[in-house]
Amino acid sequence: MARYTGPKCKLCRREGVQLFLKGARCESPKCAVVRRQVPPGQHGLSRKQLSGYGVQLREKQKTKRVYGVLEKQFRVYFEEAERQGGEAGVQLLQLLERRLDNVIYRLHLAHSRAHARQLIRQGKFLVNGHEVNIPSIRVNLNDSITLADKRIARMEGPEVSWLTFDEKKNKAAVSALPERSEIKEQIEEQLVVEYYSR
Repeated sequence: MARYTGPKCKLCRREGVQLFLKGARCESPKCAVVRRQVPPGQHGLSRKQLSGYGVQLREKQKTKRVYGVLEKQFRVYFEEAERQGGEAGVQLLQLLERRLDNVIYRLHLAHSRAHARQLIRQGKFLVNGHEVNIPSIRVNLNDSITLADKRIARMEGPEVSWLTFDEKKNKAAVSALPERSEIKEQIEEQLVVEYYSR
C-alpha cells in the first residue's frame, strides 16, 4: 500500500498551517510551524504570491494531507461526492470524516490519524462485531465501534456530536452523520471543487 513516509512537519510548513499530523507535538512550542513560519526549501523565504490555480492546488493538497489520503484515492472520494448531489465540497468532507481512521481520531483513541491507522492495522477495533484492519472503511449511521484491546486509553479532547462513546462498555456509536459546522479543520472546500472543475 502506498503511503507518505517523509517528514510530516515539512507538510505543515508547506501549507503554512498546523495540520496536526504528529499529535501532541503539534500543540507544543516544538511545532515546526510555530518555530519556522516559512515554507521548506532553499527558496522558502522568496516564494511569490500564488495565482488562482495555485491557491486551489494548495487547498486540495492541504485537505489530502489533513486526512492522510493520496491523490488517486482523494480523486475517487471527490467523484463519489459529486455523484451524491448537493454541495460537492461538503459531501467530500463528510466522506472523509466517516473514514474509520478519522473516527478513531475523533473519539480521542489515537494521537493522530496516522496513529489511528496503525492501531486499526493491528486489529484493535471491531466494527459491528467484526474485526477490521482497513483504515479507509467508511462507517455508517448506527454503526458500533468496539475496542478489542482494553489497554487503549482514551485521551481528553473536544467531543463531536455525531459520535457517542460508552466508557463502561468501551464502545462507540455513530449517532448521526457529520455536519459541515462540526468539521473544525481550516478547509475551504469550494476551492477544492474549483480545482477539480477546471
